[in-house]
Amino acid sequence: MYAEVDHALGGRWISLRTAHREWLWHRADPARFDVTPGAPFVDVGGLEECVPTVRGTPDHGDAWSRPWHETGVDCPDFSLRRSIGSQDGAVVADYELTAEPGYRFVWAAHALLDLSPSARLVAPAGTPVLITDPTPVPRDWPAGLAELGPDDGTAVGAVVERGQIRVVDGEHQLDLYVECAGQPVSIALWRNLRGWPEGDPYRSVGVEPMLGRTFDRDDRTRPVAIVPASGTVRWRLTLTAHVEGTA
Repeated sequence: MYAEVDHALGGRWISLRTAHREWLWHRADPARFDVTPGAPFVDVGGLEECVPTVRGTPDHGDAWSRPWHETGVDCPDFSLRRSIGSQDGAVVADYELTAEPGYRFVWAAHALLDLSPSARLVAPAGTPVLITDPTPVPRDWPAGLAELGPDDGTAVGAVVERGQIRVVDGEHQLDLYVECAGQPVSIALWRNLRGWPEGDPYRSVGVEPMLGRTFDRDDRTRPVAIVPASGTVRWRLTLTAHVEGTA
């Protein structure tokens, strides 16, 4: 499995592929080339590094709209370092965020995947899920989220309270796993089946490993990541692809 990133445009992952397929979905929008820090989010797909928040201010965080250097990005309130490599055929990304102790943040690997209508998501039955859109409602997995299906004009956000999920699309499988000692982890889902944006909707499916269990770091009702006394939080994202029937 191979990953490719664009340091000039927010450290965005522009490819996540195997010999059999590309996993990341993309859309064209020339406005992405002109963004500046604090600008409204411009969705071009791929995998965006959303930190220190997803919703709220700044929109989709402060890292996606800045040029990165080879090892990460420096923002006004924090520094983020990222190292991407491989391990046993998987893509492994190690992260380190440095900020003042007590700093509250959410991080999401905002991965928009190129999936067919027959794709499905696999997680243990009964896992707690918060449906965030259109109205916050607690549920248990699968909560109507496991099967994607054709476009139906809906857009649903959710937070699955575990750090691992499997995507199955025909004979192809992708496992996404985030681990971080001492911090809450989750998998965010964005199941947009041409229900958003209003007036010009398109299909986009986000499967997003997260630190925190809310989209907004200012949400005081749900867990977020908090920088400890050491001033540093470290975590790992592991992405593993399989093809059914192959070694």
